[in-house]
Amino acid sequence: MRLERKVARGLTVRNKTLAVAESCSGGLLSHRITNVPGSSKFFKLALITYHDQAKIKLLKIPPAVLKRYGAVSQPVARRMAESVRRILRTDLGIGITGIAGPSGGTPEKPVGLTFIAISSTTKTVVRKFRFRGGRPAIKSQAATQALRMLCTFLT
Repeated sequence: MRLERKVARGLTVRNKTLAVAESCSGGLLSHRITNVPGSSKFFKLALITYHDQAKIKLLKIPPAVLKRYGAVSQPVARRMAESVRRILRTDLGIGITGIAGPSGGTPEKPVGLTFIAISSTTKTVVRKFRFRGGRPAIKSQAATQALRMLCTFLT
């Protein structure tokens, strides 16, 4: 809860709003953020865009981008963060996409591969991770790293 409170304090002090688009984390990041009392002051919306069609319809990610790079990729994470921020008109957007397993991995994109993006009106940062463990552990690590990235982004 320490990271969540740090994020909440950082967003509140800077008077910034946040929207989140999650795929492999399945809403865990949003759950952790909204566990902080008063999060409604800065947290505007969460979308769980698990299926490619949700990414296309809700986040307006071009099908050609998904076809070219795949849903688990740096360009898609970037577009998720930028789109959710732009559509909701928030100051910041987060996009998370990855392979939580236990199936679905390939040699090129193994289970645990995750991309997390944070977008503001002036820049977008995307990081690639390779988390280990079972599905719950990968989801938890993705949410934790997103919170850490947001803390860094705010400082």
